[in-house]
Amino acid sequence: MKKREVQASVKDERLVQRRRDQMIKGAVSLFKEKGFHRTTTREIAKASGFSIGTLYEYIRTKEDVLYLVCDSIYEHVSERLQEDLEDMQGTLESLKYGIANYFRVIDEMQEEILVMYQEAKSLTKDALPYVLKKEIEMAAMFEKLITLCVENEELNLTNQQIKLLSHTIIVEGQMWSFRRWSLQKLYTLDEYIELQTELLFSGINGMSQVQKKSPRAL
Repeated sequence: MKKREVQASVKDERLVQRRRDQMIKGAVSLFKEKGFHRTTTREIAKASGFSIGTLYEYIRTKEDVLYLVCDSIYEHVSERLQEDLEDMQGTLESLKYGIANYFRVIDEMQEEILVMYQEAKSLTKDALPYVLKKEIEMAAMFEKLITLCVENEELNLTNQQIKLLSHTIIVEGQMWSFRRWSLQKLYTLDEYIELQTELLFSGINGMSQVQKKSPRAL
């Protein structure tokens, strides 16, 4: 599925990206405080530091801004994970490193993550499938990391277990943002990463043992 094009009248691509980054930062705080539907484009322009006229040089609708917020989150996370993939050797330590880095990206972008999941329902019909596809692609990156460990005989998991584990990692990272009102009073980020990684690998070991005893399981 192709990336949805957000039209701009300005031709300077670097300027377009810079202005849109400003919009994203301004919009996130407004969407979090007021919600997407109660936020006006004039308010987004003001929070971004420019006029409503300037705003419409870089987008066409308020829905474009929400799409840019969602897309920027996935692009940032994917870029960071892709950097990890380039150095991965299919070891358990490399998988732990990838998980930790993913959790740290979520921590850096927790405001954006909250807004995205609260307001994704307001995306247009042509934009929502693309955003959902990006979520699947993130899980696929971890699926690749886990598969490398299986191929190197570091883990003993079925394809179904690999897929489920990859989605579990995605959700547990996002939980740091969703339930921060509670979790961040109990743990530092490093503590959360350590505990979640221990639980994940405890579960992995359990699945591996089941698989050894019953190769047809799951």
